[in-house]
Amino acid sequence: MFRIRKIYDDTSVANRHAITQVQAIIQQQFPTARREDMEKLPLQLHDPVKYKYRSVLFVADDTAGNVKGFALMLHMADINVTYLELISAAPRKNGGGIGSLLYERIREESAKLKVNGLFFECSIDEDRVADPATLKNNQLRMKFYERYGVYPVCNNAYDTPVKPGDKDLYYLMYDALDTGAPLRLPLAQAVVRAILERKYHGIVPKEQVEEVVESFRDDPAILRAPRYKAKPAAVHKHEKTAIALVVNEGHAIHHVSDKGYLESPIRLPQILKEISRTGLFERVEPRKTPAALLRRIHDPEYLSFLHDVCKQLPVDKSIYPSVFPGRNRYRKSTDVEVQIGCFCTDTTTPLNRNAYLAASGAVDCAVTAAEMLLEDYDLSYALVRPPGHHAEWSKFGGFCYFNSTAAAAEYLSDYGRIAVLDIDFHHGNGTQDIFYERPDILTVSIHGDPSYAYPFFTGNAAETGKGEGKGFNMNLPLPEDCSVELYQKTLAKALKRIATFKPDYLVIALGLDTAKRDPTGSWNLVAKDFHRNGTLIGAMELPILIVQEGGYRTQTLGTNARCFFEGLHQARKKDAAS
Repeated sequence: MFRIRKIYDDTSVANRHAITQVQAIIQQQFPTARREDMEKLPLQLHDPVKYKYRSVLFVADDTAGNVKGFALMLHMADINVTYLELISAAPRKNGGGIGSLLYERIREESAKLKVNGLFFECSIDEDRVADPATLKNNQLRMKFYERYGVYPVCNNAYDTPVKPGDKDLYYLMYDALDTGAPLRLPLAQAVVRAILERKYHGIVPKEQVEEVVESFRDDPAILRAPRYKAKPAAVHKHEKTAIALVVNEGHAIHHVSDKGYLESPIRLPQILKEISRTGLFERVEPRKTPAALLRRIHDPEYLSFLHDVCKQLPVDKSIYPSVFPGRNRYRKSTDVEVQIGCFCTDTTTPLNRNAYLAASGAVDCAVTAAEMLLEDYDLSYALVRPPGHHAEWSKFGGFCYFNSTAAAAEYLSDYGRIAVLDIDFHHGNGTQDIFYERPDILTVSIHGDPSYAYPFFTGNAAETGKGEGKGFNMNLPLPEDCSVELYQKTLAKALKRIATFKPDYLVIALGLDTAKRDPTGSWNLVAKDFHRNGTLIGAMELPILIVQEGGYRTQTLGTNARCFFEGLHQARKKDAAS
């Protein structure tokens, strides 16, 4: 099994590991490739100005990060075309349709960019190739492209040697991306000039560039007639338009029936019932999260404590902290009900036998939903409880035990820069605490001012990060009587800050407790306002993961969630159509 994911830069460990493997594949599969071309791969991914094109690397890899194949696409925005520079399966990995899947993803990406065509080179398949084995491989490659209705551009000097005796000769191929659009002469000449001057800079002499460009004279260009009996490819759409939905089905085991405890199991069915009406979602089964990931966001001692205490509690008993040791946390008591104050921030979040299990299930769902952004989905939603954004590095509180939002962000941080936007009514103190010294994960929170709203002691605008993370935490506290207009103006400000950070993925901690009459909040957002919020967020041209946090007014909870996702999805459809 493998997935195909996009790599825009080499800033993360996983991306650098993938790029190193791609370079090894190039060295093995293209022995005549210049060393400098392999070495420039990481540079061209993050310096489009220098190379005069934006590079996007697609890798087919498994969950362990083993690369099975790759395709490198260049987007030349100034002439509005894409160019497939390289595509290859790893040695001994040329089965399983990897080449087809990679090429189809390149075509999809090109179509999404609304370019005037996809271009690439293909080795000549005529008797000028002396070696029979090479000729056969070239013919098979051409037959592959004919299956997609892609043919060489005829009547030009593109397939002539740069130097006398050169044996690596190529046709220029044109893929109209199923539009049937003819290749007009001005575009053909512009494309040829761009390829020769940018990709072959310093290799093809200026005089030869002009000669090859001028050899293109047909308007529109004439494409070679089919030569092979190639059955048309059954093209599949790989990027999903549905929203991946991962539901914590086992959440109901965590049911605290104590009077006044608002985080009840009914919350999830209410949301699920309403969003299911939209037809926007595709269910995905959760996968187990490695324990090592939890240890990256939570203190191992804290994890062990929660596991052991919850396991030993009776089924029908919940215990609440009542004593908080402060600086003397490490002077341990033998009384479990006293000990829990070492790891908690309030007196309203109990531990019981199933708290650990339910919270673990929520993390599994959130991380699985994050994985979906690497597996063809552009939007995903982890519908989970208990919530998680108040869970800090070594403390639980605010109905939260494990920080599912932070776990998902931490997982994605292996694949690029992450922005977390918390739109729960309450400050995401746990997420802030976990990432406060990190420059690779931007945390932004819109919430009730801590002068009146839980958790009271965090969430001020002056809290902007620490050390390397200075400037990468943004708090936007709002007044108790915040108007809808002020809220959405603040949301626009948050999204602007996120845009300047230029993340690869956006994680939304979705609180629906900003709703009118929510028992834990004081604001007055209604269904149309949640729709507008979804529209504003959906307009961000980023893969987006939504993790469910708070929201406790069950009468409107489902409707508000449905409206948010309808707005989110409509914004994406609008962007795709424009």
